[in-house]
Amino acid sequence: MAFLKYTLIRLALFVPLFAVFVYLQLGWLLAVVCAGTMAFAISYLFFKKQRDAATANLHERFSGKAKPLRSAGEVADADAEDRLVDAHPDVTVRRDKRPEDS
Repeated sequence: MAFLKYTLIRLALFVPLFAVFVYLQLGWLLAVVCAGTMAFAISYLFFKKQRDAATANLHERFSGKAKPLRSAGEVADADAEDRLVDAHPDVTVRRDKRPEDS
């Protein structure tokens, strides 16, 4: 959530700056470069707390310690497998072997 918040802050800085530079007729490419540079500088100088929170959020996600994100389909499949194993104790789940091809 912190990464999204910081991204939205930078986008909120970029868009009006871009509009101002286009209004000043700098040209599209130069307007993008100038607005991006200024949005970066402003966010770097004034939004340190949000930047550090976003960095910590990304570090936690990619460090391997975070819980994996699972879709609703994956959760439903896992629940169905758990119910099957609970209902039939003689069923063994072996993830290390692939099913035999017929």
